[in-house]
Amino acid sequence: MPKLGVVVCSTRPNRIGPSIAQWFEAKVRAHGKLEPVTVDLKEINLPPMDEPNHPFKRQYQHEHTKAWSKLVESLDAFAFITPEYNYGMAPALLNALDYVSHEWAYKAACHVSYGGVSGGTRSVQMSKLVITSLKMMPIPEGIFIPFAAKLITEGRFEPGTTQDDGVTRMLDELVRWTTALEVLRRPG
Repeated sequence: MPKLGVVVCSTRPNRIGPSIAQWFEAKVRAHGKLEPVTVDLKEINLPPMDEPNHPFKRQYQHEHTKAWSKLVESLDAFAFITPEYNYGMAPALLNALDYVSHEWAYKAACHVSYGGVSGGTRSVQMSKLVITSLKMMPIPEGIFIPFAAKLITEGRFEPGTTQDDGVTRMLDELVRWTTALEVLRRPG
């Protein structure tokens, strides 16, 4: 079964991303066609890019980069659970994407975004520019959660039917792309 990296992109104190990720992971398990793997950027704690060589060379000097490379390489697709900060993508996500290059290639990606009235849509649009340059395939389907903080009760995300109903369609499409790109991910 393909491994789906469920990437919690917020690293702020009092963040709600982990609650949304827990809800999403349960939906992925129920869907049954992808194996969710939690990737919390706060726990991974990558410093601002500190490698002396360009990531394209894969000449990593630091253990945190080598571990990050191995983790990204081991996953077949990604779901970015991401907020919107100042009309843009989360800085921790941009930093994590910039650390490695080849490891992202030919993997499908979807977004579960949250924020105020826009539901994080501007963050998603910004991240799509970056991930396509890394040879990833961002699928058009996504889950957008406006006023997400209002949907958290006692630390648990309780979405409306719009979000619940959209997950299956998004995951079906993510599986199609992950399967189609598998031939390109093979070594050789």
